[in-house]
Amino acid sequence: MTSAQKKVIIIGGGITGLAAAYALQELARKNQAPVSFTLIEGQPRLGGKILTDTDHGFVIEGGPDSFISQKPWALELCRQLGLENRLTGTNREQTATYILHHGRLVNLPEGLMLLVPTRLRPLLSTPLFSPTGKLRMGMDWIIPKKRGTEDESLAGFVRRRLGREAVERLAEPLLAGIYAGDAEQMSLAATFPQFMELEQRHGSLIRGMLARRREMRGRTPSGREPSPGTIPTTMFMTLKGGLSELVTALVSKLDQNALMIGTEAERIHWKSGLSTYHVRLKDGTTMTADAVIAASPAYVTADLLAETDATLVRSLREIPYVSTATVSLAYRKDSFRHPLNGFGFVVPRSEGRSIMACTWTSTKFPHRSPENRVLLRCFVGGVGREDIANLAEKEMVNAVRDDLRAIMNITEEPILSRVYRWEKANPQYPVGHLDRLAGIDDRLTRLPGLFLAGAAYRGVGVPDCIRQGNNAAERAFAYLTARQ
Repeated sequence: MTSAQKKVIIIGGGITGLAAAYALQELARKNQAPVSFTLIEGQPRLGGKILTDTDHGFVIEGGPDSFISQKPWALELCRQLGLENRLTGTNREQTATYILHHGRLVNLPEGLMLLVPTRLRPLLSTPLFSPTGKLRMGMDWIIPKKRGTEDESLAGFVRRRLGREAVERLAEPLLAGIYAGDAEQMSLAATFPQFMELEQRHGSLIRGMLARRREMRGRTPSGREPSPGTIPTTMFMTLKGGLSELVTALVSKLDQNALMIGTEAERIHWKSGLSTYHVRLKDGTTMTADAVIAASPAYVTADLLAETDATLVRSLREIPYVSTATVSLAYRKDSFRHPLNGFGFVVPRSEGRSIMACTWTSTKFPHRSPENRVLLRCFVGGVGREDIANLAEKEMVNAVRDDLRAIMNITEEPILSRVYRWEKANPQYPVGHLDRLAGIDDRLTRLPGLFLAGAAYRGVGVPDCIRQGNNAAERAFAYLTARQ
């Protein structure tokens, strides 16, 4: 690269954009390269859906409360930022998860991996499935694998392998709930490709999961051998003071002069043959850059590119989003009736409830509430249920309390409530999502120096967003290096 300074504009200050900024800054430092960035965030704070509040000893997460350790990118970033001693796992003593079934909380059968049974006795004894449903799940052993690799819906795949009850009572509440989506519409290839791989490799989900369990024996939950002195990992990890600790640590490492918070980008301009991008801001000013990383929601990115590539814009607008909300409620422990003996429960659509799931936060992460208090967090909204996420705050809290009264017999008055709305913040991956991404990638080859990253594309969780931010930074750096 020549000595001329190269500039990257990063649009979006959620975890993806912040990870991209940090990765780019580190690449420039390690390679002694004249590459700088400016991060533009329209909201008055950084972090996107990562939002932690503290109140009278409670640690309340408005968005994600943890990240999965089997995807290493979040753990690795925490370690790079010096946060390893702040990492903490879930409660190892109370690990049960429940499913609401005919109005009662039923424990998930032991040996269930994702939604695949790997132990016979717990499956036979659970009231979650009918005798016919259990027999149908066992037929996974003999049903031949699908020919071809074309995409199908999550529901279609599970129904084909394990039967209707497995869709309604496992796949829909457990897996589709992660995306606040509809299992009948969700792309299997884009959301749970490991199921496709298990079927093709082993001919059966059950055989495949048994083989995977044998491979994992003797390893940590993250799939790695533990190193002396490291923090023990559970499947879900978080930070002692909430995930906002990650945002704070990231921001502290960045060039503070490169952060434009509360500044909204309006348009990205690029013309064939020119080597720079022009980013117009809402205040009328224009910035130039040699590359742009758009880490904004797909529909926002589409607006930014409205005058650049009509085909790309159309594909971006086709990525659907839904609204959700979280409702956290705190109670006095001495008057609380339920034992909270587990992580919480999920709710199938067939139960007709307002909430999708409820995390018993003070059990799952005991450090999140004072010793004499309990904390619950409920999820509402999603595909087909966005009206609940759009209710007035009091109405939403009342709807959640009605469900908790019916499901858990909670009649106590909460001593604290917090509602966090996420309007059009949850991207959906419908069948054919990967084909759409391939089309987007093709259009991006006509816009050298433009890189897209974020939950809309290749994973919605914190680790996936960090990975995408890292990858975007690496590709932008390589692009600028090649232009020396």
